[in-house]
Amino acid sequence: MTYRRQLLCWLAGLLISLPILATAQGYRISPGDILRIEVVEDEALNRTVLVAPDGRISVPFAGSVRAAGRTVEAVQQILVVRLTDNFAAPPTVFVGLEQLAQVDDVEVEPEVISVFMLGEVGQPGLVEMEPGATVLQAFAQMGGFSAFAATKRVQLRRTDPKTGVQTVYALDYDAITRGATANATLELQDGDVILVPTRRLFE
Repeated sequence: MTYRRQLLCWLAGLLISLPILATAQGYRISPGDILRIEVVEDEALNRTVLVAPDGRISVPFAGSVRAAGRTVEAVQQILVVRLTDNFAAPPTVFVGLEQLAQVDDVEVEPEVISVFMLGEVGQPGLVEMEPGATVLQAFAQMGGFSAFAATKRVQLRRTDPKTGVQTVYALDYDAITRGATANATLELQDGDVILVPTRRLFE
């Protein structure tokens, strides 16, 4: 095969893959899509998975994960959280959109957002919420605070998926419960992190 022919074959392959690459940026996964999952620390976990009609995928050690309605990046973050307990440090996980579902009348499950609760909370970890959920509703699902929680210095950390820039919002839980701030109605976004720091001495 001549160099020119090799180049043409490579360009043809690239053009075929462009629709999937273009769609993957901000694309919401649908039932019937095929995802490629790779875990750098354990190749035995590498696999290609089909998003089931109920919108879920099944991954060893991570269990059943809702993928439909989420971005590839969100699924990747959830798998890191689910798999961390099986490694000495959080694993490096890559999730890619390998193939789109066939174009037909597939009913997509209602979209959900993932919010991560960290720090001095009763139930740290991932919480799945409906779009439009507010900060106050998130507080109701975190299982309360520990005895060492600095409830006046709660942080809402939000990363812009396009720029990677993180914005930190200060939340005073005591003020929210008194109705002294409008932050209670702040709507959450997929990937938001709520961090409750440890109370300082005499705080």
